Amino acid sequence: METRDIIHLDMDAFYAAVEVLDNPDLKGQPVIVGGRGNRGVVSASSYEARGFGVHSAQPTVTARRLCPDGIFLPVRMSRYAEISKMVFEIFRRYTPLVEPLSIDEAFLDVTHCRRLFGDPVEIAEKIRRAVREELGLTVSAGVAPSKLVAKIASDLNKPDGLTVVPHGGVEAFLNPLPIERLWGVGKVTRQTLAELGVTTIGHLAVLPLDLLEKKLGRRGAEHLYHMSRGEDDRAVETSREAKSIGHETTFDQDLVTRRQARPRLLGLAREVARRMRLKGAAGRTVTLKVKYADFTLITRAATLAEPTNDQLEIYRAVSELVEKTEVGRRPVRLLGISLSHLVFKDETGQLALLPAPEEIRRRDRLNLALDAIADRFGATTVRPAGEMEEE
Repeated sequence: METRDIIHLDMDAFYAAVEVLDNPDLKGQPVIVGGRGNRGVVSASSYEARGFGVHSAQPTVTARRLCPDGIFLPVRMSRYAEISKMVFEIFRRYTPLVEPLSIDEAFLDVTHCRRLFGDPVEIAEKIRRAVREELGLTVSAGVAPSKLVAKIASDLNKPDGLTVVPHGGVEAFLNPLPIERLWGVGKVTRQTLAELGVTTIGHLAVLPLDLLEKKLGRRGAEHLYHMSRGEDDRAVETSREAKSIGHETTFDQDLVTRRQARPRLLGLAREVARRMRLKGAAGRTVTLKVKYADFTLITRAATLAEPTNDQLEIYRAVSELVEKTEVGRRPVRLLGISLSHLVFKDETGQLALLPAPEEIRRRDRLNLALDAIADRFGATTVRPAGEMEEE
């Protein structure tokens, strides 16, 4: 197996850090980004807010109880995407082998970059310095022989940390760590392993595979058996693309009529279309997600004749899908829209589509103009009248 040098880079409290970057008065404050209504969820929080127990995916009402003086801000995805693009441009200065995991996280393979930029630790330091000096943000890094170990390492000294695991030092690094550091070890698995006296990765690494299979099943046992030994030969994949792009909203009060749902769906279609255009993408399959008040979750999907990133086309498809649901007959807690079966712009900047009719080209020009307005003045500056019917 080829020896690799992998860096895992993870921006520190990214959404919250961008808010502080744009408003320095927020520095040192407990900043919480996400849904601000009673049924919203936290998307990100500053380290000051985390000190109160606030974390991502937490209900907003819980975050408010834990941190009553927190500064709650809405998600500004277009701004985070703008900064993310700058971050990844810095990453790619040092290697073309960059695998994005999310808007603020990536693996880099720097195995063959020593002659140009130095050893892996030097490269990680150069990247962290460039992000700090050019963007005013911090990024934590893990340097290791594999993706698995690099990701674990980057999380150990956040924020603004660097953890290095040398070749030949994987076992010594992993053994003392709690088993929760391994991906896939949740509450149930942790309790099962505790029955075997396992609390650290080192404890797990000495157990025979057949014993683990009896407790966890073959698939789960093999996964943990190899991870506990730091065995991971996965290469950095540079061609990963989103399989779908979507947006959803949990409402402060249940929607009880279709008339209430209509402007929300139009707003979701607008946001999804905008995200598609930011990614240079169009999608063929439209999916509607509905969560009723009793938490029953259903999805309905339709495949279009041609891929689209136009909000009206998306809304028309969703309006037909609504007819296949009980929206208007059962209270609705959440609505979501996503597009899949995506196509992306090629090197010329054109989508991989047949030539568009003049009507579609006019609509594309209008959408680009609306995007420019949204970038400058905010995403909700210009909206269809129908989206504001129930406001």
